[in-house]
Amino acid sequence: MEIELVPIFLALLCLFIISWYLKHKNQAIYHWPLLGTLPLLHWNSNRLPEWINEVFFFNGHGSFLVDGPVFSKLRYLVTCHPENIEYILKTNYSNFPKGPEFKEIFDILGDGIFNADSSSWHTQRKMGYSAISTAEFRNQVAKESRRMVKDQLVPFLSYVAREGIIIDFQDVCMRYAFDSSTRVIFGISEGYLSIDLPRNELSDAVDDSHEVLLHRHTMPKFWWKILRWLSIGKEKKMSTAWKTIDAIITKYIIVRRESLCKGIDASDMLSMYIKSPEELCKNDIFLRDTILNMFTAGRDTIASGLTWLLWLVTKTPHVEAKILEELKLIAKKDGSNIKFPWVFDSDDLKGLVYLHAALNESLRLYPPVPLNSKGVLKEDVLPDGSVVKPGMQIILSFYSEGRMPWIWGEDSLEFKPERWIDHDGKIAHEPLSKFFTFNVGPRTCLGKGLAYTQLKSAVAAILFNFHIEVMEGQEIGLKPYITLHMKNKMLVKIREREMLI
Repeated sequence: MEIELVPIFLALLCLFIISWYLKHKNQAIYHWPLLGTLPLLHWNSNRLPEWINEVFFFNGHGSFLVDGPVFSKLRYLVTCHPENIEYILKTNYSNFPKGPEFKEIFDILGDGIFNADSSSWHTQRKMGYSAISTAEFRNQVAKESRRMVKDQLVPFLSYVAREGIIIDFQDVCMRYAFDSSTRVIFGISEGYLSIDLPRNELSDAVDDSHEVLLHRHTMPKFWWKILRWLSIGKEKKMSTAWKTIDAIITKYIIVRRESLCKGIDASDMLSMYIKSPEELCKNDIFLRDTILNMFTAGRDTIASGLTWLLWLVTKTPHVEAKILEELKLIAKKDGSNIKFPWVFDSDDLKGLVYLHAALNESLRLYPPVPLNSKGVLKEDVLPDGSVVKPGMQIILSFYSEGRMPWIWGEDSLEFKPERWIDHDGKIAHEPLSKFFTFNVGPRTCLGKGLAYTQLKSAVAAILFNFHIEVMEGQEIGLKPYITLHMKNKMLVKIREREMLI
């Protein structure tokens, strides 16, 4: 009797797969025959920071390998070890550039500072620092932050409180961050934070592009490039978003050049670059890339930081009470001119230790950029013994680094601003050595100080003037996105506070 080989082969294959699965099912991460960890990446593509965090908790140490199919070059080392992160970003940073892989994935950012390496990065870093560090620009940021809070944020929340409307507070934070960033970067306000909650083409396009950027990390390069070439799937969304972003930013550049030519001076970021004597600043493509990089970083950092801090504070009343006590002391200094609602000057907020500690603690648990990617130039051994070779990518998980008990203690998942305050009542230095939210080393975020200014201005005004009640029964997860946002809405009721002073 002729033996059918195909059914026997399929039966043996099924037996092998079942046996292999049963052997590995209790492991946090496993490498499939031929496919590597690609199936795991695919299954967890909508929850990468959380999945990576689960692997670290399960393994109990700070690094693990991810690889793709045997025919691909997909090979990552994922790490949250603070000594590794400092070594990569600071100690031996020249061996770990962004690399061509990063620039290919983040192609929409062009040759801006986040994609740049070597001499291009040094040039842009120097120019960015020159613009941001001027007293003129910093004063402009402080003035615009206060104006934004006074003229848009507080009136909007007062209206919501009077009407008794339940709102999505994450959406409010996104709108505030968008308008705040357009004021600082472009010198205009789009009125995105207004009572009728309008749509905005630029905001929608940036959101769409970021969704695609995250998706590219979870598949072999050749595949998403095919999708891009065919302009189908998520890559079609990227193509549309790219055209929208280019059209809007080009318009901003033209308008600002014309107004400066007419002698109408301005101190926004775009104007500072256009007025620069640097030859690069005469190139509209350079301006487009630079301004887009600055805008997306500013918008997403403020929106994410503000949303998560306010959510955490509403869940911990004793933290809210301590912040309010600090704010009351500031308000009382100007007791002869009491007005309600109250808006604080940014200079008054700089010395508030507990507010700063609460903000740092929120950024530890929910860093706006949860993951960072680096290439490898030469073979190296990281402080934890992990070997990295050229061609590999290293994923730095800031999200996991801020949550590991072996780094932050057994209370690592607790929102505890006190961990940032020393015995003298000042900001403690020790936690800063393992706090990478704003990067570390040569690539430390240029806008770190500006982000603190904008965040504190908004948080202080919101908490001092309003009580936020988060609706019960909401599931707060992480959105699959390049920056850390809530997966679902943050539905709240707003009430105006009685005068606190």
